[in-house]
Amino acid sequence: MIENKPAVTSLVIDTEAETGAAASGGAKKPGSRSGAKKSGSQNRRKSRELVLKAVYRGMLNDSELSQVFRDMRDDPDYNKADEAYFKHLLQAVTENLTAIDGKIVNFIDRAISELSPVEHAILRIAGCELMFDLTIPYRVVINEGVELAKVFGGTDGHKYINGVLDKFAADVREAEVKAARS
Repeated sequence: MIENKPAVTSLVIDTEAETGAAASGGAKKPGSRSGAKKSGSQNRRKSRELVLKAVYRGMLNDSELSQVFRDMRDDPDYNKADEAYFKHLLQAVTENLTAIDGKIVNFIDRAISELSPVEHAILRIAGCELMFDLTIPYRVVINEGVELAKVFGGTDGHKYINGVLDKFAADVREAEVKAARS
């Protein structure tokens, strides 16, 4: 369970990039060049998309984490993503799968094995951020999960993700959620 592992207070390397992503929902303004560094932009949303692809792939066929990192570098969106955040988030999700799934089962209406792999992967990613990265506001985590579900999930899957993550956040970030709802 979680009690055996110290809570990671941040997966963030560049908190200024997260603040910008949180304020804009991770989206770029139309027509902007994104202010990217030569090595690629600090786009957290693209990082989450890559992590989703990697987690999904890992669920379908057990792959070594090092191989997943190598394979993701071939993805056309890799250079658009925040590479450091991608690596940290994927590693955190992978290392904490049991704890994350242990929480997810408390908020879903079916057996975890009956979740679509895409929805399960999204819940794992958002659950990891909710549980282990307290620097990202819970509303940003929920929004990012919903946006991933809109793009990659089934019809109305985003509504299910939103409901589950809302309950998840209320449990693991009780004080933050209560303060926001007051």
